[in-house]
Parts: sequence; C-alpha cells; structure tokens
Amino acid sequence: MKKVICVHLYNDYSGSPLVLSTVIKGLQKEKIAVEVLTSSDEGFLTMQDVRQIYNQYQFRENKYLRLFNFLYSQICMFFAITKFRKEDVVVYVNTLLPFGAALAGKLFKKKVVYHIHETTVNPPALKKFLKYMAAVTASEIIYVSHYLKEKEGIKEVPATVIYNALSKAFIEQANQLKIKRNQGHYIVLMICSLKDYKGVREFVDLAKVLPDLFFELVLNADESAIKQFFSTTKLPANLKLFPKQSNVHPFYERAKLVVNLSHPEKWVETFGMTLLEGMQYGIPGIAPPVGGCTEVIEDGVNGYQIDQRNQEEMVQRIAELAEDTALSNEFSANAKRMAEKFSVTKMQAAVMQVIRKS
Repeated sequence: MKKVICVHLYNDYSGSPLVLSTVIKGLQKEKIAVEVLTSSDEGFLTMQDVRQIYNQYQFRENKYLRLFNFLYSQICMFFAITKFRKEDVVVYVNTLLPFGAALAGKLFKKKVVYHIHETTVNPPALKKFLKYMAAVTASEIIYVSHYLKEKEGIKEVPATVIYNALSKAFIEQANQLKIKRNQGHYIVLMICSLKDYKGVREFVDLAKVLPDLFFELVLNADESAIKQFFSTTKLPANLKLFPKQSNVHPFYERAKLVVNLSHPEKWVETFGMTLLEGMQYGIPGIAPPVGGCTEVIEDGVNGYQIDQRNQEEMVQRIAELAEDTALSNEFSANAKRMAEKFSVTKMQAAVMQVIRKS
C-alpha cells in the first residue's frame, strides 16, 4: 500500500471530518501518502500538507437541489477514484454518504474501508440504499461505538469498533490551559448543528428556567442562518449564540458543564465528540440515556444520562452541579480520568491495523 484516499462528502467543522483529520494525522505519522477527496468548503479537512481533490458537492437548503448535488457529487467521486485504478491505494470512506467512491474502489479491486459514525439518514429509502452499497463494496467497516455496531451493523462485512479520540494537538492545547473551575460564572455549553433534533430549542428553554446561570450555544452555521432560525424566538439575556468556530478551546476553557440534548426518538447519538472534548478539560457532561454517549458519560460518575424531554430532572441536576462545588469537582476529576481512556495513539494504531490487514 502506497497511498490512502480519504473520502468525505461535506467538509465542515462537525464531528466526522474532525475524526477523519485525526486519522489522516495518524497515517502521516506512519509515512503513508494521503489525499483527501471532499468538498471545497472550509473545515477540519482543510489541511495544507494534504493534497485536496474536490467532489463538487455544495450544500443547499432546498431538498431537491441538495439531492441533485448529492448525486452529482457521487459521479464526481467515482471518476476521481478511477484515476487511481493503476495505483496501489486504499479507499477510506468516511460515513455512509460517499458511495460513489466506494463503488469505484470496489470496481477496480481496491481495498475499501468504511468509517461509520452514524446511520441516521433520511429518507429511510436512501439509508437502506447506502447500507446496501456499503455491504457490497466494503472490505471492512469501522464503527465508532459498540452501540452503533450492534444496532446498525452491516453483518455481511467484517467489523471493528474503534472509539473516537481527540487529536494530539487538541489534547496538548487543553492541557496547557489553566481551568479556574471555582471562579467566574457557571457556564453551560452546548456545541452542535443548527437542527431542532439536536435540542437547540430545549437549550434555550433551560436558559430561561435557570436565569442565574449562563449558557453558551455554538452552532455549526453562519450568523444569517442562526438569525433566521431564531427569528420568532425571544432569547433570554443569560444565553449567548455563536456561529461555527474553527477554534472551540476558549469555550471549553470557561465552561463548567457540557450538555448534549439530542432527541433520542429522532437522532440517536452514536458517540459524543463534544462530551469527550469537554472531558479532556475536566468538564462533566449531560448526555442522552441511549446510544454511544452512554459509553462516554457514566451516569453519576462523570456526569448524568438524562432524556432531554425530562426537563425537571435536567434543571435539578444542572442546579445541583452549579451549587455543589464538591460534587462538581468530583465529577470533573472523573471526567479527566475517563478522557484518558480514549487514547489517540490507540485509535490511530487500530485504524492502521485495519488498513494494513490483507
């Protein structure tokens, strides 16, 4: 194997391209050549030391235009991979979406590795098709949690569970910053996509119910989209909204609690990267009681597992952590210890083992 072609549909500052960027750094450490096939947008896959190939995908709010762009991008990715048909390459497909690249890889008898982060895809017919394509093209599949492998696993393909990990650079920067846990305002932080099913409106409601605390919401969207989304919502004074960020360290540096309020009935989280990022800072978390987040947050140890629909318990636990310094410090120490289990070195080594497997 001389080269790995890493494929991702939409480059942005969300979790799946972040994880792929960590995989790429691990490949580079092993002196393996890497090229990235993704959209031309700014995101975690915008890496100066990696050759970029663009798939021509552009996100569109209109669902019909979005579908057209999605299908067109598959054609682009298929032909991009055909250029490597005579080379010794591995096609590394990040998420279920880039099936065009996987199909080309299979056609030209390349090893195709899928790295699946979630399988919540709409409409259901598209999800069924994408899973079928993975079943017929993948040589091996990496799942980010045992939950995902057990609930959504593709049985026809050999599989490995490899937990996500934070990059070495993120860990080093987090360790350099001094967190003054008992000083300043008690800030509750959530970082997520600008989607109803991610619990953004419930986060606003929490801020309204807890006016003595402070809330920061970082959304993977630009300011105009955020303004339009909340155009009919009266926001409380103790809540601050922020557009997408390339550097989230300042938010974790001042936060005391990180929450994930995804709706379990609409979107089951398969891991929980923001929770892990917070844990690296020694910040407790609140997560849904289902899905991969339960493998990151241990209830009553480094945070709580609470359904976002149970606002009464959510408010009670947040207020308790804000008022009980000893409990908050205990959870903080546990969070820091738990973060050490998600080793970037182990993750990168495990991915290399999958890639090199014949």
